[in-house]
Amino acid sequence: MSLRISILDRSRVRAGHSAAEALRDTVELARAAEEFGYHRFWVSEHHSVPGVAGSAPTVLAAAVAAATRRIRVGTGGVMLPNHLPLVVAEQFGVLEALFPGRIDMGLGRSVGFTGGIRRALGRDTGDADRFEEQLAELLGWIDGSQRAHPEVHARPAEGLRIPPFVLATGAGASIAARAGLPVVVGDLRARSRVAEAVAAYRREFRPSAWAAEPYVVVSGTVAVAESAEAARRILLPEAWSLAHSRTRGSFPPLRPAEEVEALELGPKERELYEGALGGHIAGTEEEVGAALAGLAEATGADELLVTTSTYDREALLDSFRRLSRVAGLR
Repeated sequence: MSLRISILDRSRVRAGHSAAEALRDTVELARAAEEFGYHRFWVSEHHSVPGVAGSAPTVLAAAVAAATRRIRVGTGGVMLPNHLPLVVAEQFGVLEALFPGRIDMGLGRSVGFTGGIRRALGRDTGDADRFEEQLAELLGWIDGSQRAHPEVHARPAEGLRIPPFVLATGAGASIAARAGLPVVVGDLRARSRVAEAVAAYRREFRPSAWAAEPYVVVSGTVAVAESAEAARRILLPEAWSLAHSRTRGSFPPLRPAEEVEALELGPKERELYEGALGGHIAGTEEEVGAALAGLAEATGADELLVTTSTYDREALLDSFRRLSRVAGLR
């Protein structure tokens, strides 16, 4: 299979476990991902979310890079509207200087999950509308082309080669195309929207110093197990957490699959829960192999970024081991 496979881990907190454990779990998963032959390992940015420990992606990326030797490490992503572009450039410059040739700069345009978080960050929803401008400024700090502050330089970032990627939320795919950057599109539950975003990106792409041709990363959940039912059970904790967030207003820590199965859900929560279980790639190695081949053909993706989370760490590790075997990574 020619499709590259990578992992994005969101440092999900598990019920009965601490956020510190979730961060250490992320580092351990990165070590396993390297052993299994995955192409890159990315971490995410979330603020004030009870079920997610990853709030400082460049700090966590440094820990991941220090714990590994070969795998590419990056962010999926740093939410640029939350930060000053100069500071983001400096942070990635330090990462690239410490771990040369291994750092990716994944960038998103989302702002805080709630009004309270946005106020605490000193941001509002309008800041997301300035993403394209912020992106251009950030790239200017890295390649040395920015002229707004001629007396200022982003050290040690200026002049380093740090590959940028744009997460295609909202208008992100068109922004990536105009900037001539690789794009990350998700998720697999909305295949038609993914295909439309990819087609638009390829159609509008303008070659740049960063990328001579389009590069498409499709993100989504993949679960592989000895049986289709075992693979489905991997999906249950995250599906329940998503349904809970849509009805209660916040993402809770993940609960064991057997606890989720025993819950009595209201009609709306049940509808959301069932919807959250659909559209993913899940099954045996043979079933997932066929599904991946179909995904590659349907989207023309260059890479798959797997975002699977679950309570059972052993089942998750086994899933990634099996997926690496399906994709022939080792």
